[in-house]
Amino acid sequence: MAKKLKVLGVHGLGDHRNSTWKEDWTRALQGVFPGQDRIDLEFTFVTYDPIFENVEISGWETAQAIWKLTRSAAGSIFRRRKGVIGDVSDRIKWTAGYVVAWAEDEAFQEQTRALILDHVAEEQPDIILAHSLGSLITYNAFSHRDAQRSSIKSALKKARYVTLGSQIGNPFVVRNLTPGRIAPLDVKQWFHLFNKEDDVFTAPIQIWDADNFLQVHTTFDIDGFADHDATEYLTHGNTVADVWRPIAESTINARRFGPGKVVKRRVGKAPGRSQKRALLVGINNYPNESDRLEGCINDVYRMSAVLQECGFPAESIRLCLDDRATASGILSRLEWLLDDPHAADERVFFFSGHGARIPEYGVNNESDRMTETLVPYDFDWSPETAITDDQIHALYSQLPYDMQFAMIFDCCHSGGIHRDG
Repeated sequence: MAKKLKVLGVHGLGDHRNSTWKEDWTRALQGVFPGQDRIDLEFTFVTYDPIFENVEISGWETAQAIWKLTRSAAGSIFRRRKGVIGDVSDRIKWTAGYVVAWAEDEAFQEQTRALILDHVAEEQPDIILAHSLGSLITYNAFSHRDAQRSSIKSALKKARYVTLGSQIGNPFVVRNLTPGRIAPLDVKQWFHLFNKEDDVFTAPIQIWDADNFLQVHTTFDIDGFADHDATEYLTHGNTVADVWRPIAESTINARRFGPGKVVKRRVGKAPGRSQKRALLVGINNYPNESDRLEGCINDVYRMSAVLQECGFPAESIRLCLDDRATASGILSRLEWLLDDPHAADERVFFFSGHGARIPEYGVNNESDRMTETLVPYDFDWSPETAITDDQIHALYSQLPYDMQFAMIFDCCHSGGIHRDG
């Protein structure tokens, strides 16, 4: 007799009421899930479009939405392409506007949260698939105190949660989460499928202190809308190997489907060891002669000497100077700086150069109507060349509480560049 797996699907951005997304997802999973002769997939789908249809979002709010989401993107999180958000109006509402509605409309959050939790309590799913905005709605529901009801809590404990094409890790979204960081969930396993080519405000997630979380890199680059297609995520080879095969193997207690077991992330480290690492950035020779500074490079060398006197090995200190200190150059090195953090680690980020403030307008923006930013070598006032307070908040918000990360900003407007300001 075949074992049954109950799958609950939650769609993403866009109006899905007249689409074939349910059939597409069903066909995708049935096509890749191994052992169909021994495992029966039973599908239930949730749509929240009727709720969102009644949310009022003005043209001005949707314009703000684009800026908020793009300026907070780090590295390759958002790369502009022709046609990604082409038809400003209805299409904007159902994309960026949808995300802002989730973040800033409490009634929308409350209604969608109740919708999701009711389905979880009723269906008791084994697998929960959440695409794009669906991941925000489900994460909001599962991390909310309403999910502590016994029927829901017990259902989540046995469920595998799969997020794909998700905006949860986008810095703008993270700052709107209640604790200001992404907390682990009390689910059996959380798989986060991340495609670095996905242009719809998506972002990777790092949860260093959760052994039930696994990020699966599902890179694909296809023709069409922004490399955001749900079926591409669901049928990706890494998804099959790292998600579907382990689930199938554990369901029928077999090892017939080959490799793909989930490897838990190591969260501990050998006692008595403290990993020290530093990134030092200095920019004197900005492209415009009138913007050039003196002393920033000297600051970097002096800081390097001080850190070595404090026990930082020379090989653990990286320097990034002048034309190498572009936005992408700094951000890629910051990934190295904060990779694989553990308790008692010591990390330092030092920046000596220009700082700037970018005006913002509207009641839902910064309290001083300004966004603070570092000024990389290639800064041109665009989101792609800025390193904003949102991005800096994203750097440290997911770090373990018991590690040490010092950020030293020798630049204008540094007082408001961290989120505590």
